Amino acid sequence: MPRIIYRHQPATRFIVSAIGEPGEREFFLQVKSALGVNTLAIEKGQVIALSERFDELVRELRRSKMASPDELSATPVVDDEPLELPIEQDFQVGIISITWESDLVVVNIQAASQEDEMLIDDLDTGPDLVIVTLRINQVKSFCLRASSVVNAGRPACPFCSLPVDPRGHLCPRANGYRR
Repeated sequence: MPRIIYRHQPATRFIVSAIGEPGEREFFLQVKSALGVNTLAIEKGQVIALSERFDELVRELRRSKMASPDELSATPVVDDEPLELPIEQDFQVGIISITWESDLVVVNIQAASQEDEMLIDDLDTGPDLVIVTLRINQVKSFCLRASSVVNAGRPACPFCSLPVDPRGHLCPRANGYRR
């Protein structure tokens, strides 16, 4: 099956959201541009890692002065709107790469597959790919929303940091006693 490459250059919306009850939520990454909308299934751990990498990138750009002060100080755009409907995933996120090119953040999101490497140069074969270009304030906005979405889940146990279900949980630090 031929590879499908979606290009959102520039993206007008790049958000993460979750659907479902805490403990059973499904996370989605949604990208929108003039060319359309892509909805990608993503794991909570991937959302956390992507947000951390974005924060590191912004810090490095500030430290190395690779981005203009105006761009770095631009206020993040708050996007509290829900995911656009219908929510039909194009693919499950596999590998994500982030680069800084021509004063833009370029994010390549490859579908999950058996391959363990990002295949950007081979346009004909390989897993589907979404290529997104973002401004720094869009990256900051993503990080703010990702933090609120991730933290809206189950509270963490103060002893072991594992998530606590509404019925409590068996805490390993309390020798299996229910907390």
